[in-house]
Amino acid sequence: MSIEKRLEELGIQLQTPAQPVANYVTTVQTGNLVFTSGHGPIGDNGQQIKGQLGTDMSIEAGYQAARSVGIGLISTLKAALGDLDRIQRVVKVVGFVNSAADFLDHPSVVNGASDLFVEVFGDKGKHARSAVGMVQLPGGIAVEVEMIVEVE
Repeated sequence: MSIEKRLEELGIQLQTPAQPVANYVTTVQTGNLVFTSGHGPIGDNGQQIKGQLGTDMSIEAGYQAARSVGIGLISTLKAALGDLDRIQRVVKVVGFVNSAADFLDHPSVVNGASDLFVEVFGDKGKHARSAVGMVQLPGGIAVEVEMIVEVE
């Protein structure tokens, strides 16, 4: 099944990809690897999802925020590649979680993006990953994720 059909089956609507806000690009391809810039979460209202895990945001809300970042990353890859079926494998995912100093469950938050990639890409969505806590993220966003994919 094509990735586009899988997205439709899952009821996932891709977003208009975010544009860079400084002197960088959203993707860089070198050889058969595509690196994305970090993306933040966008809610259904089109606004950034802000909050800090362990302070004013639950793990479930953080998970959903990370899932929304995953949708944004797939949207960016669609714009860059034209065809999501060119993706051979999700290689690496790095998730940064805006969290209080005593918050310890960063992986449960970043699972929102990881689970999405496996839902969409199947076994090709399984990846190496890092999930780390940050005392703050740009604009107060709850989570930021970047990824590396292999393409044909």
